[in-house]
Amino acid sequence: MKRFHVHLNVQDLGKSIAFYSKLFAAAPTRVESDYAKWMLEDPRVNFAISTRGGESGVDHLGFQTDNAEELVALKDRAEAADMALLDEGQTTCCYARSEKHWVTDPQGIAWEHFHTLGNVPVFGESRPAESANADSACCAPRAPQGKPIGIAVKSNASCC
Repeated sequence: MKRFHVHLNVQDLGKSIAFYSKLFAAAPTRVESDYAKWMLEDPRVNFAISTRGGESGVDHLGFQTDNAEELVALKDRAEAADMALLDEGQTTCCYARSEKHWVTDPQGIAWEHFHTLGNVPVFGESRPAESANADSACCAPRAPQGKPIGIAVKSNASCC
């Protein structure tokens, strides 16, 4: 079963944690100095906020899969539909190690498809030097305004 994913950029993490904790009637499952995440079951959502993005608002949407097979099915569906796909493979982002790929809708909204492999103590790392774009941030490559896009661009923007 897949879990819907929403990642928002926020200006004030403390105020946003208080608001969303009341809205969801649940404390975050992970809190860091620049990040918080709720793994909700009803509705089944991975809701994350961080202060690492640009403007406040939606950073990206996506689907988190429970297993590698579901991730492959999402990738196959995107490829069969001729969607531009950026395959990051295994990467570290948002305090997690994941296998992921990205597609971008016609409005430019990035959709992240990922399977979490484990937690890590850092927000993210640059992609390995042997990758096609070693200067990009750990999540989707970012356009100059900070939004993830479906093609690789060089940027110094932050992760997720």
